[in-house]
Amino acid sequence: MNKQPVSRTCFLCGRENNIGLKMVWFNHPEEGKVRAVLEIPEHFNGYPGFVHGGIVAAILDETSGRAIMIDGGNDRLFVTASLEVKYRHPVPTNTTLTVTGWVIKGGSMRAKVAAEICLEDGKCLASCKATILRPPQEYYELWNWQQEKEHWKVPED
Repeated sequence: MNKQPVSRTCFLCGRENNIGLKMVWFNHPEEGKVRAVLEIPEHFNGYPGFVHGGIVAAILDETSGRAIMIDGGNDRLFVTASLEVKYRHPVPTNTTLTVTGWVIKGGSMRAKVAAEICLEDGKCLASCKATILRPPQEYYELWNWQQEKEHWKVPED
């Protein structure tokens, strides 16, 4: 089991984002899954005590997309083309949650991926299926990727 890289400013994983979730994902290649454990603070609620659905979707989106890097291909950056989220139960704030992602069908330019958010007892609260795509090279230039790449690294403990 090994950690995946994180960025500097990303809302979900950015180490320098003071309002972000600072998530860290671990590869579980023997299971074919990537996993993160987190508690979502109250200030990300929709209704008091429950995480806003947009935050839930963002976590599922990121986790499903990260499944494509499970083999250690940390530069396999994809973007989401479509995302279908199923909200089964309200996701509580300030509660330990596990989010897991996996590849349904891989590919070098396009993949189908999925993710779910569960309570510690295994109860699934929300899930997604997504189609992700390898962006054209010009997007890396728009994102200033060469300058940002030095910040894309595995966090120290």
